[in-house]
Amino acid sequence: MRIALVSDTHGDPTAWERALEVIGDVELICHSGDVLYHGIFNPITDTYDPRRLATMLNEVAFPMIHARGNCDSEVDQMALDNHILSDFAFASVEGTRILITHGHKNTEQELAAMASKAGMQLVQRGHTHLPGIRQVEGITIINPGSVALPKQEGEAPTAAVLEDGRLTIFDLREGTVFAEGKLGA
Repeated sequence: MRIALVSDTHGDPTAWERALEVIGDVELICHSGDVLYHGIFNPITDTYDPRRLATMLNEVAFPMIHARGNCDSEVDQMALDNHILSDFAFASVEGTRILITHGHKNTEQELAAMASKAGMQLVQRGHTHLPGIRQVEGITIINPGSVALPKQEGEAPTAAVLEDGRLTIFDLREGTVFAEGKLGA
């Protein structure tokens, strides 16, 4: 199964469209929060249109799992069909157990300990807008970066895919691979 791992869309439908274009066909999307609102500390981009993004998300024809970000609120939930107000979400796909969270309340060590205790192999987190794949205490932790408001050097928007135990983070500007990794490696 091909799973999209996204985070920090911050109300940008243009960025969402580009992410889906680059990622290609998937059967599940895991979103680690900050779905609609731009956030008080982030700029409002020219393509910011949370109502349009909400409509687009509601029209997605396959399952989506969301975790609550620090910018997600009850009013955002009113615009979305999928539940976005849990700090943690879980997925179990083809033997891979995924803990999905925004990551703003816990350190990576705490998240790895939670995942290990629950028999998870992968933690997906967001919040920092900094893409990367790390191993912490035997748990793979991925931050797919931000689809809309990247903060790493070069500021390329990013999103990721999990397929057959392989993790790929894509540079959404170029459509190229930003980083790669494997579960447990």
